[in-house]
Amino acid sequence: MNDLRRLKEKLCRELSQSEQSAIAQPRREARRLGDIPPARALHAISQHAAAVRPRLDALIEGRRASVRGVEIGRAVGEVFSLLRHFVFDRIIDTERSYRGTLLGLDHGIDIVHMLAAITLRDGDEHLGMFCAEWLIERTALVQQARAELAWFADHPEFALQSGLRRALEPAGKALSGGGSRSSAMPALQR
Repeated sequence: MNDLRRLKEKLCRELSQSEQSAIAQPRREARRLGDIPPARALHAISQHAAAVRPRLDALIEGRRASVRGVEIGRAVGEVFSLLRHFVFDRIIDTERSYRGTLLGLDHGIDIVHMLAAITLRDGDEHLGMFCAEWLIERTALVQQARAELAWFADHPEFALQSGLRRALEPAGKALSGGGSRSSAMPALQR
């Protein structure tokens, strides 16, 4: 097997791992945030990752990336996501956790850029088309999520709350000092 093919298979496994995280992590982060604009942007990314997953899986299987390697990649992605959810996101503030999620999504974009470059060199038109479409859609979604960082500047009290504090406090208290999470949201969105 030549080096380009080995690199392609490695990146396919890594993309599988990254997409598993792109399904789970933005969804978890959105749930933690509640019904606010940054959460809605993350939810859209998670939905996109779930929607393209069957096509990605079919393409990867057709590219001789080992099924075992892809399954391991998915499992590693889920483990990293769970560690973030139960440990790391609990000790950092809300805004930093959001930026960490964006950083992970950028990693996936970088992987797809590399795969697209490989498809130009090895003539894999189907995977190349997938990469081109994926990059247009996902990059736009991540840019929208990045634009929502401004929301945290408008709500610094929310941005500075630790994940642990938010997990331990009643939902409404973490947002507004009382009331339910849903009734507190309109005041925060202003």
